[in-house]
Amino acid sequence: MEVQNTENQQQRVGRRKIRQGKVVSDKMDKTVVVAVESRVRHPLYGRIVRRTKRYKAHDETNQYNTGDTVEITETRPLSRDKNWRVTRLIEKAR
Repeated sequence: MEVQNTENQQQRVGRRKIRQGKVVSDKMDKTVVVAVESRVRHPLYGRIVRRTKRYKAHDETNQYNTGDTVEITETRPLSRDKNWRVTRLIEKAR
């Protein structure tokens, strides 16, 4: 499967991956769910298909809300599901 790399979605800092996505849930304490969309070429038909993956990311101050566009960075395991940390706010939800 060939992956289309976009500038902001597939960056690395050292060995840590960086992703950009939208917060889709902020109902947990100190955790947000970020949906990251990637575009992949279909292996047989060649059409570009959108794939969405949801990451649980650490939000220490509970400052990010649903609809915000954020950048997340890979980190050490913080819990069973959390391996990502919100690093910065890109765009506030309207």
